[in-house]
Amino acid sequence: MKLALFKVSIAVAGAAMLAGCATTRVHKGTVINEKLVAAIQPGVDNKDSVTKLLGNPTFTGQFTQNDWYYVSRDARQIAFGNPHVMDQTVLHVRFDQKGNVQAVDHTGKELVLNVDPSGRRTPTLGRQKSFFEELFGNIGTVGSGGLGGPTAPQQ
Repeated sequence: MKLALFKVSIAVAGAAMLAGCATTRVHKGTVINEKLVAAIQPGVDNKDSVTKLLGNPTFTGQFTQNDWYYVSRDARQIAFGNPHVMDQTVLHVRFDQKGNVQAVDHTGKELVLNVDPSGRRTPTLGRQKSFFEELFGNIGTVGSGGLGGPTAPQQ
């Protein structure tokens, strides 16, 4: 009886662990409707009409407020792993100084960059110290005059 209960509990625990490894699909950003994007005409539309068609931009340009970006991304992720981008669309709407549409550009998944960190340490310039040099390196330097700023004149 106890052996059967043990086997059932192991099977339930295993099923629960496998359920945690399920693939999840995620959509982030704006839902871009291609028919609405095709309706935007350079020289005719302005910031107000683009806002009515597509909504507020995902973000605006860093150097000028005349560049609007709409980003849409579909990704999948297994358990706690890094998400894998399946599809991405970036819509770049450029405006002139008067606020009229100058151009509409599309880019896709080809601009996604996979960054691979170089190990667990950040490379730095300078002298490399051992553990004990780091630990005991300040002995005798506390309270001594060092390379501090200018000192107050003695009276």
